Amino acid sequence: MAYETIKYEVSEQILTITLNRPEKLNAFTGQMQQELIDAFDTADKDDNIRAIIVTGEGRAFCAGADLSSGADTFDRDARRGPVKRLASGAVDYSDPQVRDGGGQVTLRIFKCLKPVIAAVNGAAVGIGVTMQLAMDIRIASEAARFGFVFSQRGIVPEAASSWFLPRIVGIAQALEWCYTGRVFPAQEALAGRLVSRVVPPDQLLPIARALAKEIAAKTAPVSVALIRQMMWRMLGADDPMEAHKVDSRGIYARGRSGDVKEGVVSFLEKRPAQFKDKVSSDMPDYFPWWDERDYR
Repeated sequence: MAYETIKYEVSEQILTITLNRPEKLNAFTGQMQQELIDAFDTADKDDNIRAIIVTGEGRAFCAGADLSSGADTFDRDARRGPVKRLASGAVDYSDPQVRDGGGQVTLRIFKCLKPVIAAVNGAAVGIGVTMQLAMDIRIASEAARFGFVFSQRGIVPEAASSWFLPRIVGIAQALEWCYTGRVFPAQEALAGRLVSRVVPPDQLLPIARALAKEIAAKTAPVSVALIRQMMWRMLGADDPMEAHKVDSRGIYARGRSGDVKEGVVSFLEKRPAQFKDKVSSDMPDYFPWWDERDYR
């Protein structure tokens, strides 16, 4: 796909995805949705990519949905034509046309097999902040601002944020931010555990890249891919036995791999490890261990 609303740049095994509509404060559109999904699809297939950074061009990270359609911005029937109806005349909510576009992006990021770092350079409002919730680490510039503004627009949180946000910041903090819909500074985001660091603007990308380089240089790609899915998916598990089952499969399968032998020997020989297993071809036979959910 030729990208028009994002930049896709790979250097030193790090992919940087830059939201690229600076004249519109990188406002989110249907085209940006499709391009982001395609970018993550492409990244997962590329073994040269070891980590992903997402940032924004210009003054904003993403100022939310593009509101240029005015009052009809969130009216699917008005913008796309009527969705399917049941015989009773009620909306058929299983119609894919009903699906939230932001949620399709966050679900794709959730499934990603590479670590994802958000480098939040400026305003991150609405989908501009909820798309970050499926990313693993959020680092904010001192110039960043955040807002779960849905209640002030008469709509509800989207992008599966009602699942992600309370798990990240706790239910009380999630509800305060979503009830009020106010925009708040980076230091409040740090205090509320939405971001892990707040840094000067000129240090944002260097710090994000340094973290990504550490992952790329020192870790086994297959292990990182498994760790990412283990951690995220266990957030929904109903008992620690579910984690024990997956841990046990992982320790058994990876314990017999060339990567583990290399990891141990390189440690004993006091030299950098050279991990050869690839995400594209060497994921263990128990992966994936979950059943994918359909939209119905």
